Amino acid sequence: MCRTHAQADVASGVNIQGRELLPTNVIPRHYHITLEPDFQKLTFDGTVVIDLDVEEDSKSISLHTLEIDIHNAKVTSNGQTVSSSPKVSYNESTQVSSFEFDNAVTKGSKAQLEIQFTGQLNDKMAGFYRSTYNNPDGSQGLLAVSQMEPTDARRAFPCFDEPSLKAEFTVTLVADKKLTCLSNMDVASESETKDGKKAVTFNKSPLMSTYLVAFVVGELNYIETNDFRVPVRVYAPPGQNIEHGRFSLNLAAKTLAFYEKVFGIEFPLPKMDQIAIPDFAQGAMENWGLVTYRVVDLLLDEKVSGAATKERVAEVVQHELAHQWFGNLVTMDWWDGLWLNEGFATWASWYSCNIFYPEWKVWETYVTDNLQRALALDSLRSSHPIEVPVKRADEINQIFDAISYSKGSCVLRMISTYLGEDVFLEGVRRYLKKHAYGNTQTGDLWAALGDASGKSVEEVMDVWTKHVGFPVVTVTEKDEKTIQVKQNRFLRTGDVKPEEDKVIFPVFLGVRSKDGINENLTLDKREDTFEVPSTDFFKLNANHTGLYRTSYTPERLEKLGEAAKKGLLSVEDRAGMIADAGALASSGYQKTSGVLNLLKGFDSEKEFIVWSEIISRVAAVQAAWIFEDKAVRDGLEAFQRELVSARAHQMGWEFSEKDGHIEQQFKAMLFGNAGLCGDEKIIAAAKEMFKKFIAGDKSAIHPNIRGSVFSMALKYGGKEEYDAILNFYRTSTNSDERNTALRCLGRAKSPELIKSTLDLLFSGEIKDQDVYMPTAGLRSHPEGIEALFTWMTENWDELVKRFPPQLSMLGTLVTIFTSSFTKKEQLAKVEKFFEGKSTNGFEMSLAQSLDAIRSKVAWIERDGEDVAKWVKDNKYSA
Repeated sequence: MCRTHAQADVASGVNIQGRELLPTNVIPRHYHITLEPDFQKLTFDGTVVIDLDVEEDSKSISLHTLEIDIHNAKVTSNGQTVSSSPKVSYNESTQVSSFEFDNAVTKGSKAQLEIQFTGQLNDKMAGFYRSTYNNPDGSQGLLAVSQMEPTDARRAFPCFDEPSLKAEFTVTLVADKKLTCLSNMDVASESETKDGKKAVTFNKSPLMSTYLVAFVVGELNYIETNDFRVPVRVYAPPGQNIEHGRFSLNLAAKTLAFYEKVFGIEFPLPKMDQIAIPDFAQGAMENWGLVTYRVVDLLLDEKVSGAATKERVAEVVQHELAHQWFGNLVTMDWWDGLWLNEGFATWASWYSCNIFYPEWKVWETYVTDNLQRALALDSLRSSHPIEVPVKRADEINQIFDAISYSKGSCVLRMISTYLGEDVFLEGVRRYLKKHAYGNTQTGDLWAALGDASGKSVEEVMDVWTKHVGFPVVTVTEKDEKTIQVKQNRFLRTGDVKPEEDKVIFPVFLGVRSKDGINENLTLDKREDTFEVPSTDFFKLNANHTGLYRTSYTPERLEKLGEAAKKGLLSVEDRAGMIADAGALASSGYQKTSGVLNLLKGFDSEKEFIVWSEIISRVAAVQAAWIFEDKAVRDGLEAFQRELVSARAHQMGWEFSEKDGHIEQQFKAMLFGNAGLCGDEKIIAAAKEMFKKFIAGDKSAIHPNIRGSVFSMALKYGGKEEYDAILNFYRTSTNSDERNTALRCLGRAKSPELIKSTLDLLFSGEIKDQDVYMPTAGLRSHPEGIEALFTWMTENWDELVKRFPPQLSMLGTLVTIFTSSFTKKEQLAKVEKFFEGKSTNGFEMSLAQSLDAIRSKVAWIERDGEDVAKWVKDNKYSA
């Protein structure tokens, strides 16, 4: 017998903030989980025994389950059986199973709930799931692996699946003797079962949240280092060269030692494993003591991967290891504090990367990468605050986005600059020590930083985390020593309504002048005047550590362009200034022609990061104008070619050991951009390299430019080149190489080849985790953008089946399939398609896509003629 939904709703109480939370009548203290995966039936059998503290007299216990069949259950209290067959009911919408029994367990007593169950070893990359790989002999191998965050531990075992309900975990995995079993902790014992398998029991974990529990069962190879206080290993399935884990292994050992010092707390687990998983929805997951990764984010073959890939691997490893303290040891109490985890781990990965690899100059990259990602998403009306209220499981997945990660880390960068890095880290140490093994809210971090600095941090920072958006700061000059500064909410669509512009942000002005940087000026009202040493030279937001855009007069912008040439501005200042100018043009604060002139004046720029921003701002105009008149599009391409070609030829495309990390990326970027906007000499060189490469000379294309050469071969070639790259994808065993091929295929724009690329998506040849990759190239031309949307509408039911809305992938795909449109009628087409369809699980992604299209529609309406005239006046089109 099942209870009605209404009864189940009462049992799984909803608190005053509207969150769907479990009742608090019992508290879990310890789980003993036993799991036995069946690789034939693709299921797993399990038993969980949960030790509970009884907080109030109770005749029912409710916990989370999803796609789990419960066979039987037993409730005991203080050693006595309370019920050997409690009545079980299930509420599908809240994913809660309730166990009812006649005799109450009493307040203050200990109780135990034992459940035997079967779950699905699914292919959705969630819960306890299966992952496939190719063995060296060509046969297929299977791994059973897990991904619990945010709310999928309930797919693996019945549990109290909320981050604040921390407990200790003892895990036993039962498997064939030849298989490796891994979990968060080290092995306590191993015994033989009746049917000749092994049962591996791991030591009891410290207190931790359910989303950090991890299990892996399968054939695995490993390498190990003892350079850290506890053993550190990298695991990978057969078919992957385990030696490619050496870079991540050594980096992990060094990073753990570094974080122990920085955070002032020892890593509390007895070992640290990192494992490459062939099917993995995210980049990596910080499970305590057993971090799981996409293959390409852990294994690095420096012979076939370029400098950018190496930097990505380092960043991911250092991000996940920062979580071992920030997130795992101290955990947010609910998902609205997700940014505490992700924002900090993102900041920490840049901080540690800068200390380990100062020559990479990652804080410069930060301005064009993390900061711009945050500002781009947060300039949409459909953005959300850093501390976002989430109530249901299907809302939680949607906030793993550029606000939680990038804006979160930018806010921490801003406060660390404001307080000074040493004071900031002292505050972090106090926070971690005070709350170790516990749960926190954002205010707890502000309190610790305030305690360390003596400043009222919470007052300043609350505005940034509790409100959506950021300001544009408009600067005018009153006289030669005074500036007038005003802040308003910034929206990319340029149509802020008065009711959306009520928040006053505390803006750290960071004024750069001939006397250096003044970090003590804060705009904490709508408008104010400030003194500067001289208006002859000044710039706001020095090094772009502040989270805002700055709007200067055209005359001041021109002067700053001159100051840049004289070396008065840092790399971050130059890149950030260009980014601001581009964003302000797209939203109507300035004319796009003014920005194009500014970019044209940067032709003597020597730094990679600044060039990266110049190119991405030209690309933003090209993307918005992609469905406009061909003469204007060709003119913009000619402008880009003129900008980058001379420098691309000057730097060349030969790579040697002498090239630094940044120089390699600089050469590669210029080569690719010049070639893809029609530089004949580079196209000829690329075609020559491609011919040799396909003929068998794998050294003909350097890894740094593999993607660019493939892209040119496809853009300027035909079926022969397409088939060669597809064959390369099919025959390469290296994930990085295969990903490059997949990402480029969409560049081919004949109807037949577009169809071939789209046919790949559900062909079974591409793993579900990689299904978005072939779409990247398709978004580079109008034909591809239209074809993507049509394909989505024709395959919608299958998409929803493969990528259930409560998981994160569908939202990503909706963005990819819709957001490249630029016209009103295209916007209407997208809106019409989703009319009447349930958008639960991806409503935020869809709203953000529609906003992005609206902003491009408005931009072209405002500046369409302005750009066409500029292109013509500058002789880029006939």
